[in-house]
Amino acid sequence: MGKKDTCEIYCYDEEKVNRIQGELEKEDMSSVALLFKALADENRAKISFALCQDDELCVCDVANIIGSTVATASHHLRTLHKQGIVKYRKEGKLAFYSLDDDHIKQLITIALAHKKEVKVNV
Repeated sequence: MGKKDTCEIYCYDEEKVNRIQGELEKEDMSSVALLFKALADENRAKISFALCQDDELCVCDVANIIGSTVATASHHLRTLHKQGIVKYRKEGKLAFYSLDDDHIKQLITIALAHKKEVKVNV
């Protein structure tokens, strides 16, 4: 990358820009950014991946999987819950977490596939 990675003159396609700006105004991109921000933390990504491997894990399972305290795992799970990434249910004194829906599993799977492609193409 250097001087060649930007346009050398300023020129844009007004029709294309207006169309895309119109589509962008219909979407809530701030919530999309918050979703990716929540997944951007390595421990939360590990938790999401772990929940792709098993339908349901208790907080203690998660803590052991990511190598953290129960308090740290619980903090990350709360963040993921606030962003709608995981849901939980109580069973007696245990709290079990699972992915909120299959879209999160798809995001994790796609991200991992993309990473493998990038390694091959480098």
